[in-house]
Amino acid sequence: MSEDLKTGGGKGYLRIATEEAFATREQIDVFLRMIRDGTADKGMVSLWGFYATSPSERATQIMDRLLDLGEARLADMDATGIDKAILALTSPGVQPMLDVGEAKGIAARANDTLAAACEKYPDRFIGLGTVAPQDPEWSAAEIHRGAKELGFKGIQINSHTQGEYLDAEKFDPIFRALSDVGQPLYIHPATPPDSMIGPMIEAGLDGAIFGFGVETGMHLLRLITIGIFDKYPDLQIMVGHMGEALPYWLYRLDYMHQAGVRAKRYERMKPLKKTIAEYMRSNVLITNSGMAWEPAIKFCQEVVGEDRVMYAMDYPYQYVADEVRAMDGMDMSAERKKKFFQTNAERWFRL
Repeated sequence: MSEDLKTGGGKGYLRIATEEAFATREQIDVFLRMIRDGTADKGMVSLWGFYATSPSERATQIMDRLLDLGEARLADMDATGIDKAILALTSPGVQPMLDVGEAKGIAARANDTLAAACEKYPDRFIGLGTVAPQDPEWSAAEIHRGAKELGFKGIQINSHTQGEYLDAEKFDPIFRALSDVGQPLYIHPATPPDSMIGPMIEAGLDGAIFGFGVETGMHLLRLITIGIFDKYPDLQIMVGHMGEALPYWLYRLDYMHQAGVRAKRYERMKPLKKTIAEYMRSNVLITNSGMAWEPAIKFCQEVVGEDRVMYAMDYPYQYVADEVRAMDGMDMSAERKKKFFQTNAERWFRL
């Protein structure tokens, strides 16, 4: 019989899950409207055309769990020994919405909803705010509101915003605001934009299986190579899914980036103060969401540092009790395991 999973720290650590999703009904309703009226991109049609309409057990369970910020979610956490969940609005947030006023309203109301849930269950829920990067100045103000009025511990942005990436100068107010409040940015995947999704979608590889990681890893690399951490040296950016594969490519990334800088092959590829690997060890934080795999976790701890790798479940998209048991059973020192499950999250989210 499998060992019961319990909260309370009986294993020597609390389990803090750092990439857990919720949705609001009006957010999902806008996704469905965009699918119906033809304004949704191919990724939204593929992703939310399934989750929001399919009668399959997986889709209906995920929708029910996304929309719950109360007792049902807490019961699921209790059943898998999750002491605390760091919650953010599910991907793609409000970023695909073409009506910017509508996007900002839905984002603000989602933030209010999340703040109320965190206030109701302060020992269990921790909030990351959402923004509408379509309006960078409004997003900056919402970051300040989240930090100063709503009790949030950072923000989540779901990768590209209608094909635009955060390395564009227009998004600098978002980074200025994060610097002002001293909070991290979590870059969560979205389905790739239409400009890159074609071969993935025809092979069924556009979502979490592959497309998410490829697109989000590229986003982080764009930010590193444009010099975001030279401009904001204290900024911390988090990514999930074991770093979207970047830790495993670091040797080649560094070699080819430095070769490209020396060759002056690309106009935007300028010399940086550090190597890509050094930025990964000083400014990038990684969660294992969706990757309950001991060899990958250990490798990542070795490459970026044991203080920079944190536990996540990826609820409700990947809710598997045996994955928690596998993480409990890792061949790892008690000190390192406590960092992984608890104290790294407490440090970086300032809990």
